[in-house]
Amino acid sequence: MGKDDEKIVVANVNIPGRTSNVNAAKYRAMKAAMLDVLPGGKPGLTQSGLREAVMPRLPEDLFPEGATAGWWAKTVQLDLEAKGMVVREETKPLRWHQSG
Repeated sequence: MGKDDEKIVVANVNIPGRTSNVNAAKYRAMKAAMLDVLPGGKPGLTQSGLREAVMPRLPEDLFPEGATAGWWAKTVQLDLEAKGMVVREETKPLRWHQSG
């Protein structure tokens, strides 16, 4: 099984109990980038701010020219929220930060 075939199970905080299998290499790369850029407390980053901040940290071979990075950022953010690693602030616009 190559790096393109390995899967990882992700959850969605908005749909409790639902999981999906996604590409493990892309998930791990986005998770690492996200945890690098998300602050440890308020005020956090907006969705667009988070997407923009992770882009330079993503490997080009997995995300050529940023392809699908927006979808992956949202997928990983929802999974990390479901796992309690990321906190959503009820602000407008919504903001996220790492759990303390």
